[in-house]
Amino acid sequence: MQNRTYNVIGVMSGTSLDGVDLAHIHFTIKNGKWSFQILENTTVAYTEDWINRLKKAVSFSDAELELLNEEYTELLAGIITNFIQKNTIEDMDAVCSHGHTILHQPQNGFTLQIGNLPKIAKLINQKVVCDFRVQDVKLGGQGAPLVPIGDRILFSEYDYCLNLGGFSNVSFEDGEDRIAFDISPVNTVLNFYADKRGLKYDDKGNIARSGNVSEVLLLELNGLDFYRKSYPKSLGFEFVKEKIFPILEKYPISDEDKLRTFTEHIAFQIALALSKKTATLFVTGGGAYNDFLMERLQFHLPSMKIEIPDSKTIEFKEALIFALLGVLKLRNEINVLSSVTGAEKNHSSGVICEK
Repeated sequence: MQNRTYNVIGVMSGTSLDGVDLAHIHFTIKNGKWSFQILENTTVAYTEDWINRLKKAVSFSDAELELLNEEYTELLAGIITNFIQKNTIEDMDAVCSHGHTILHQPQNGFTLQIGNLPKIAKLINQKVVCDFRVQDVKLGGQGAPLVPIGDRILFSEYDYCLNLGGFSNVSFEDGEDRIAFDISPVNTVLNFYADKRGLKYDDKGNIARSGNVSEVLLLELNGLDFYRKSYPKSLGFEFVKEKIFPILEKYPISDEDKLRTFTEHIAFQIALALSKKTATLFVTGGGAYNDFLMERLQFHLPSMKIEIPDSKTIEFKEALIFALLGVLKLRNEINVLSSVTGAEKNHSSGVICEK
């Protein structure tokens, strides 16, 4: 298609429950090459009430989920509207919104991201592209990860693109295919133990640094079946709730030791997942600020060149890439890769809701 620019907003809420990420993005396509500029951006924190509801929603009944979806869509619409008004953003092509994942069970042909009800377009008076995962699951895919096509288009100079959010996931080229998969939980677990101390997160990994590794616990964590599965594979909070927390909680050790051991587990599993040990590794997501985790990752990958970008890209890469997925949907171009998700075919996923 012709050269052109797009003026969009990317909206993302991750499993670590930090809040809603919003980024105003300008994309330019010139001679088939994409470039981007991240303009205004912010993270709107959830209230304690919303954090508790979103944490408990995995156990909600259908009726409770329906009500939650309605109310979350209204919450999200208010957040987006405030962002647009505060930054006087005009002449937008679309708002591209991921919503918030509550249930992710691709093995059962089911995934639910709340905040994607069609009424959101009318509430914010903008065209909205959303609900990016459902179609892929219907096509037999994992519905995740969806970021890799953005890695291919926007960050192709790196051998590996690693995101450290609620979970770690990686993407890379293998021949003509882009391969990607979830590796392990990260901030879904680390933030849980920081929260027990009244903290939102373990700043720079300093609490973990003060602890000791429990070799027995580390061995049990590394022995989980998920890590032996081949890709495509993805993780949801159900895995943390059903597998990880029961293991961690049965050990009578300090929270510092649990954080230290789980940090080692994260670094070990990432190193195990990367077949090329001498390469460039591009790291984004909140975990990139965890200095101790970065040190342990470099320890397990001594020949890897680890590159951490500017803070806008670290914090808003997922919002950036969901903005890209929305633009690709508007262009009716492929935005989900079957080599990544295991779906029947590459496809253009998402729902376009007119205002």
